[in-house]
Amino acid sequence: MTFDLPPVRGTITENRPLAGLTWMRVGGPADALFLPADEDDLAAFLAALDPGVAVFPMGVGSNLIVRDGGIRGVVIRLGRGFNAIEIDGARVTAGAAALDAHVARRAAEAGRDLTFLRTIPGSIGGALRMNAGCYGTYVADVFAEARAVTRSGEVVTLTAEDLCFAYRQSTLPEGWILTRASFDAPPGDPAALEERMAAQLAKRDETQPTRDRTAGSTFRNPAGFSSTGRADDVHDLKAWKLIEEAGMRGASLGGAQMNPKHANFLTNTGAASAADLEALGEEVRKRVFQNAGIALEWEIMRVGEPAEK
Repeated sequence: MTFDLPPVRGTITENRPLAGLTWMRVGGPADALFLPADEDDLAAFLAALDPGVAVFPMGVGSNLIVRDGGIRGVVIRLGRGFNAIEIDGARVTAGAAALDAHVARRAAEAGRDLTFLRTIPGSIGGALRMNAGCYGTYVADVFAEARAVTRSGEVVTLTAEDLCFAYRQSTLPEGWILTRASFDAPPGDPAALEERMAAQLAKRDETQPTRDRTAGSTFRNPAGFSSTGRADDVHDLKAWKLIEEAGMRGASLGGAQMNPKHANFLTNTGAASAADLEALGEEVRKRVFQNAGIALEWEIMRVGEPAEK
């Protein structure tokens, strides 16, 4: 590491391995990992950090491959100071570190419907960043506003127009860190909402490899979508079906495998490197393009440097 770190109230660890912080359990170290105590601590740190040093926000690592050489710069991971959930009428406000499932359950208890979040792995910051969606509802559909800390340490409020929601993505300037988000949730009967979430969980466990080391869906469905992130029904192509038709269900490379239970789940069978996982994913993209003429787009975020040879 060739840069100085400002004093903080939270915790900074230099040369911190990241594999254990991701669902895939792969990846090299970060130059530094910072766990801020609260939003003020985060803002002060970013304001004092050399602007030439890259920062990377990391949630629970549920939709992420960190390459084997690790990440140059500072990885920022939000913890207990950023996981509060508050409900005021229809408005549900959650810290960026609050788990999607917890937000869905708390909202349901209060008679507010955010049930689509129940089966989405990860935290609210990641859900906002990816415009996460399930069962026909996306974050963009219920989003009210968010707060973020800019790379220069300024705390700002963001609207839907600022985030430019699209299918499985939103726009955020480099180095900005989301700290909380507010949603306007429609009403619902708590018992009915709980029953719906239980059914969703049962369906997920039946069709997806929830006990394996995956990072959720590997590739986006190559469908037509509007600027709000909602399906416009022009196409109904499924990535898993394209992968299966290309003969890649169950395909493996090193310790990586396209899961036999669900073809769109890239899996670490136990000894995969990040290079194995990424290379298998690229081979899948190649085979699908050869078979169907469609270029699949990664949904999993891949970051960092490859291992030195």
